[in-house]
Amino acid sequence: MINRRSGRISKLVIGMALGACLAAARPAAAQSTIFNIPTTDTVSKGKGYAEFDYLVQLPAPDAGQFQIFAPRAVVGVTPQLEVGVNLAVTHVSDGGGNTTVFQPNAKYKFFADDDQGLAAAAGIIGYMPNNDGDNFGQIYANVSKKTKSGTRLTGGIYGALSCDYCDGASNKMGAILGLEQPINAKVSFVADWLSGKNFWGYFTPGVSVVLPHSGLLNIGYSIGNDSFKNNDLKNRALFVYYGITFP
Repeated sequence: MINRRSGRISKLVIGMALGACLAAARPAAAQSTIFNIPTTDTVSKGKGYAEFDYLVQLPAPDAGQFQIFAPRAVVGVTPQLEVGVNLAVTHVSDGGGNTTVFQPNAKYKFFADDDQGLAAAAGIIGYMPNNDGDNFGQIYANVSKKTKSGTRLTGGIYGALSCDYCDGASNKMGAILGLEQPINAKVSFVADWLSGKNFWGYFTPGVSVVLPHSGLLNIGYSIGNDSFKNNDLKNRALFVYYGITFP
């Protein structure tokens, strides 16, 4: 990949590719991620989930606009455990080339109290770039509270494992926050945020729409935590995904 704009564009592009696929999947009844943050849900035992994510940098920079194509797959191993793989392929225009990041992942829901609307989970994600540095990973833990109205709040922490892409020790750990607010039976307002000025550090608001045949459509806009401080990079992107649960 061509390294543009004083070395920052390469890190930005691979960062979006990595950050776009923080966790594995979303069952039709309850999401396993919102956009970027993992939720406390896991895919049901014996079920599978397939998804395709698309991100495009908007507004486009003067040169080197990126697009990310990210298929995902996940299966429920036990009622509490899901495992999956993501493959994020980033294309950079104007001769910037392509980068592929393979991401195996697993999540375990270690606590659930449906009567109180409480749950807690922990997980690990691996990142294996094909041509941009060494392998590394992320660990996380989070808790959620769902109210009787259907609103769910999620909070947690994450930490980097051998992360060459994190700028300084202060950006190797961070906070996870999420909101899911039903508007009606089919549509919800959703938003998530990961702290830190690193490739995980994005705020993404949007809408989530339940579709027929166990389908789900999310449309949002990812804004880098350093987006406006370094506006020449235009670290922002339209984020669209479609997923389906089977069988």
